[in-house]
Amino acid sequence: MTLQLRLEDEWFTVCEASRLTPGRGMAALLPDGRQAAVFLDRAGRAYAIDNRDPFAGAQVLSRGLIGSAAEGPFVASPLLKQRFDLTTGRCLDDDSVSVTAYEVRLN
Repeated sequence: MTLQLRLEDEWFTVCEASRLTPGRGMAALLPDGRQAAVFLDRAGRAYAIDNRDPFAGAQVLSRGLIGSAAEGPFVASPLLKQRFDLTTGRCLDDDSVSVTAYEVRLN
């Protein structure tokens, strides 16, 4: 089984799903040079958002801690601790900031 992200009109294979550790993130290099932060939660659901923390400018969101709130699953940046919704990319601590959230499938 592979983890794939939708990039425009195509599915991009990131890795074998077995390479992901539930509850932890992994950085993936995309064909255009950007990075995605890919996560598998403990229930087996996969998520992907941009890896770049918009507050610090560093490619670190894949190293953040995942959790859940009333709004749903999120990752907290390891640098400044802002939380990003894993399904929408919206920053839960600043409504004016968001990152790209990717459609993900396990195939």
